Amino acid sequence: EKMVATRRQTKKANPHYEFGGPIGALGIVLGLPAVCYGLVLTCNERHCVSLDYDSIAGIPSLTLPSGTVLFSPEACAVFLGWMAWCVLLHLILPGVEKQGVKLANGKRLTYKLNGMSVFVVTLGVVAHGVHQGWLDLGWVHGNFLALLTAGVAFAYAMSLALYLNSFGKGEEKGGGKLLAKGGDTGNPIYDFFIGRELNPRIGSFDLKVFCELVPGLIGWLLLDLGFAHKQFTDTGAVSPAMALVCAFQALYVADALWFEPAILTTMDVTTDGFGFMLAFGDLVWVPFTYSLQARYVLERPVALTPAFLALILCVEALGYAIFRGSNLQKNWFRNDPNDPRVAHLTYLPTKRGTRLITSGWWGIARHVNYLGDWLMAWAWCLPCGFAHVVPYFYVIYFGILLVHRDMRDGEACQEKYGKDWDKYCAIVKYRLIPYVY
Repeated sequence: EKMVATRRQTKKANPHYEFGGPIGALGIVLGLPAVCYGLVLTCNERHCVSLDYDSIAGIPSLTLPSGTVLFSPEACAVFLGWMAWCVLLHLILPGVEKQGVKLANGKRLTYKLNGMSVFVVTLGVVAHGVHQGWLDLGWVHGNFLALLTAGVAFAYAMSLALYLNSFGKGEEKGGGKLLAKGGDTGNPIYDFFIGRELNPRIGSFDLKVFCELVPGLIGWLLLDLGFAHKQFTDTGAVSPAMALVCAFQALYVADALWFEPAILTTMDVTTDGFGFMLAFGDLVWVPFTYSLQARYVLERPVALTPAFLALILCVEALGYAIFRGSNLQKNWFRNDPNDPRVAHLTYLPTKRGTRLITSGWWGIARHVNYLGDWLMAWAWCLPCGFAHVVPYFYVIYFGILLVHRDMRDGEACQEKYGKDWDKYCAIVKYRLIPYVY
C-alpha cells in the first residue's frame, strides 16, 4: 500500500501537462465559449469583419443585431429536448455491439453503436415535420445564440458533474474508478478540463462514446438544414453555395456515423478522460462553430461561377478520397493484414508485435488522413467567397488543431513504440503534407 501511495504522490508531484497546463486549461475553459459568441458578433447579417484595417479596428465597437436573443427558456427546452431525444433513440433503437481496446486494467468495454439509425430516424421525423408544417426548422437561425447559451450551460454543468462523479466509487480494486492517464494530476482546474475518469458510464450507457458523435454531429447538420430552410422560405430557393455546404457537411456526418466503430480506437476514447474538453467540443463547439459557413451564406448570399463551383467540387472529392481511402486502408490492414486489398502493403514490425504501414496511403505521410480532412475543410469554406475572413475560421482553426493532434499522437507513439517509432519516422518522413510538413 505504501508503494502504491508513493507512486501516486510521485505522479501528482510531477504531472505531465498538455495545453499549457492549468493556466492554459483555464484559458480554454473560459475562451472557447467566448470564441463561439465572437464568431456571431464579428460576422452576422448586419456586418462581417474583413482583413482591411478599418474593419479590424472597428471590432471593439461591434454590437449584435437588434432583437438578438441571448437566452430564452424556449431555447433551453429545445436543447434539453434534443439531448433527451438522442438518448431515447440510442436506448430504444437496435445497434451493433463492439468491444473497445484493452484498457489499463486489462478489461475491454462493450459499446452499443447505432448512430446511423439515430441519424436516419431523426432526419425522417424532421423531414415529415417540415413537410407537414408543424416544424419550422428555420427557427434555429433567429434563436441561434439562445441555443448556444443553452449548450454552453449544459456543457459546464455536465463537465462539473463528470468531475465530481470521478471521485466516487467504481468497480476497480479498492473502489476507485479507472482514471485517464493524464487526467489525475491533482490540479482541479486541469483535471476538470482534460477529464479524470476514462469511461464514465450509467450502467452500460457510455457517456463519452455517445456524446462523441451522435448529438453534436447530427445537431450540426440540423443547424445547417435550418439555415437552408430559412433561405428557402425567404427567397424561394436554396443557393448553390448553401447546397454545396450542406451536401459536403451531410456527407461528413453520414460518413462518421456509418463508420462509427472506428472511434473506439481513437485517442479521444482510448486515452483522454471525459471532461470539459470533450464535452464542450462534442456538444457545443462542433455544432455551433462548424455550421458557420451555412449561416454565412444565408446572411450574406454568395454567387459562384461554374468554374469556381467545379473547383470546389474537385477539392472536396480529392479530400474525401484521401480521408476515406486512407482510413479504410488502415482498418482493413488492422483487421486482416492478408486481406487482398492490403496484402501488397509494406510494413515495419515492432517489438510490441504490431505492424506500422509504410506504403500505400500511409507511406505518403504519417497522418495522411488529416490532410484529406483539411482539404474537405477548404471545400466547406470556399463557397463563402473571399469578401470576409471570418467564414474561414474553421479551416484555420482546424489546421492548427490537426498539427497539435499530430504532435500529441507522435508523443504517444514515441512512448508506445520507442526506437521502432524512430525507424518508422525515418521511412515515412512527412507528418501531414508530403514535401511540406
